Amino acid sequence: MNTLDRLKHHLDAGHVYRRAELAHWSTAVDRHLKALLGEGTLKRMSQGLYYCPKHASFGAVPPSDEELVRAFLKTTDFLLTSYNDYNALGVGATQLYNHRVVYNHKRHGQFELGGKMFDFRLKHKFPKAMTMEFLLVDLLNNLNDLAEDKEAILQAAGRKYFSPPTAQVRAMVNEYAGERTKHMFHDRFSTELLAHE
Repeated sequence: MNTLDRLKHHLDAGHVYRRAELAHWSTAVDRHLKALLGEGTLKRMSQGLYYCPKHASFGAVPPSDEELVRAFLKTTDFLLTSYNDYNALGVGATQLYNHRVVYNHKRHGQFELGGKMFDFRLKHKFPKAMTMEFLLVDLLNNLNDLAEDKEAILQAAGRKYFSPPTAQVRAMVNEYAGERTKHMFHDRFSTELLAHE
């Protein structure tokens, strides 16, 4: 088995690799990358990121957003979300957005990965998994960024989630709401919140 074949042996379909990862298995990583890109074994996602395509009956399957972000951050400690997810809350959000938001502890800024735009935001804390209650708090944290009727969303959220608020919603407000959002809760929904303290 030659050195290029040994490198191929370490590649898993559907996985995104950093150049530094591939260099562990190659003594001539740039030459091997050129060969693997030329034959289609790897695809370039962005500078320093490469994808080993997974194939289905209709052709190559693109990498998941989670896989792209994992390789970019070199960690699984992040929460991937989208403003589009707010539409599931049933509070009148209907706009569609063309970027994903990544809460993480390492990077801040907008980056294009695999032809998609990701908005990386440094956060001190975020939940391990998305819940509807966190999504609600996240919507209110980001309300000023949305191309929506903000007053209509606040009224709908008040009717649906704060009359009265559940213990889970109150916990998410306390844990993840920004200061502006906490003030908004106090100003608009204090009667409901205080009634259940």
